[in-house]
Amino acid sequence: MENPKKVRPLDPAAICKSSDPMAVRELLTKIGDKWTIFVVLSLDLLGGRARFSELDRAIPGISQRMLSSTLKNLERDGLVVRELFPEVPPRVEYEITDRGKSLLRPTQGLVDWAKANWEQVRESQSEYDAR
Repeated sequence: MENPKKVRPLDPAAICKSSDPMAVRELLTKIGDKWTIFVVLSLDLLGGRARFSELDRAIPGISQRMLSSTLKNLERDGLVVRELFPEVPPRVEYEITDRGKSLLRPTQGLVDWAKANWEQVRESQSEYDAR
């Protein structure tokens, strides 16, 4: 009987080429979230700055609670700034920061990949499910 080939675990630092792979994983999890992607791209399409209600209308399927939570996380991470205007009723606008703008190209790249590959992925899923 042959000895099974021993597989050694990969070093997480080597996988993401970082001295802090857990931080990289945490940030990728946050920015890879579907709502984060839609909010960032929607802010860009709306001219880089928008009111909550404009974002709510621009992003189909997002609840107000999820939009609020996503915007708070983006603000906390420095990707969006929130400005409150002392008016009656109060007006709040969100603006994408330079750090947020640096996320646009890779995010749009993911969206472009999804558009180009969704049919083949769906076919693969159907073939797999049929087995």
